[in-house]
Amino acid sequence: MPSIATASSAPQLTLVAPVRNEEDNLHALYRRVLEVFDGKLPFEFVLVDDGSTDGSVAIIRELAARDPRVRGVVFERNCGQTAAMAAGIRAARAPLIATLDADMQNDPGDLPAMIALMPGHDAVVGFRIKRMDSTVRRWSSRIANRIRNRVTHDSVRDTGCSLKVFRAQAIQSIPLFEGMHRFLPTLLRYHGYDVIEHGVSHHPRTAGTSKYGLRNRAWRASKDLVAVSWMRTRAIRAPIRELIETPAGAAPAASPGTSAVTLPASGANPPAPLPAARR
Repeated sequence: MPSIATASSAPQLTLVAPVRNEEDNLHALYRRVLEVFDGKLPFEFVLVDDGSTDGSVAIIRELAARDPRVRGVVFERNCGQTAAMAAGIRAARAPLIATLDADMQNDPGDLPAMIALMPGHDAVVGFRIKRMDSTVRRWSSRIANRIRNRVTHDSVRDTGCSLKVFRAQAIQSIPLFEGMHRFLPTLLRYHGYDVIEHGVSHHPRTAGTSKYGLRNRAWRASKDLVAVSWMRTRAIRAPIRELIETPAGAAPAASPGTSAVTLPASGANPPAPLPAARR
C-alpha cells in the first residue's frame, strides 16, 4: 500500500464518488487516486455511501482511518445517485470539485488534463471517447443524449459520464433534485455558467454489478427531462444595467435632493444576465 501523507495542507481538489455496493472496487479506486494525485496536488476524497448492503461502509471507515484525506458520508438508506453527489458536493472543502463513479470505469488519470482546462471556465465535463459497455447500453445512451439535447436546447455529448470537474462556487449554487445529476452541465448553463467538454477514457467493469439499467432509469429520466425543460422556460433572466449605492465609508445624503452615486458591483462588472433561451 502506498505511503500515507497527512492532511496538513488545505485541499485544492475534492474528489466525490457515490458508492453503492462497491466493496470490490474501493481499494483499487483509492490506489488509483493516490497514483494520480499523491504528492502532486493537495486533495481530499469524499466517498458517499448510498445505502450499501455489502462491506463498502467498512472499507470507507478503514480508508479514512488510514488516510485523513479520505472522508465518508453514509446514508441511512438508499437515496439515489443525485442525493449522493449532492451530499459529497456539500461536504467538499476545496475550490475545485471532481465527480466520478466508484466502479473503476472512470479513470482518475483523466482529471489532471481536465483541471488544466479549468481557468476561464466553471466546469469541464467528460465525454467517453470509446465506451466499454454493451451495444444496447451504448445505443440507448446515444438515443437518450439526442432526445435530452433536443428538449433542453443544449449540446452535451455524454450526459451519462460522471467524470466532471466544477468550480465549487458554481456547482454549490445550483439546487439539486432527484435525478438532476444527469443534467448538471445543462443546469449550470441555464444559470449563466461556462461549461466545456473534454474527451476521457472508459474502462470495462471488472468487479461488482451495474446498479442502473434501461428498466430502472428510462421512466425516471423521462420525468426528469420534463422538469429540466420546465426550468429552462422559467429561468429568471433580468439583465442588470447598473447598481446604485452609497460608497463604503461615505456619509448618507443629507437631503432628498442629493444625487445618488453609481458604482460597479464590488469593483467589478455587474453580474452577467443568464443567457437567453435558445429556440
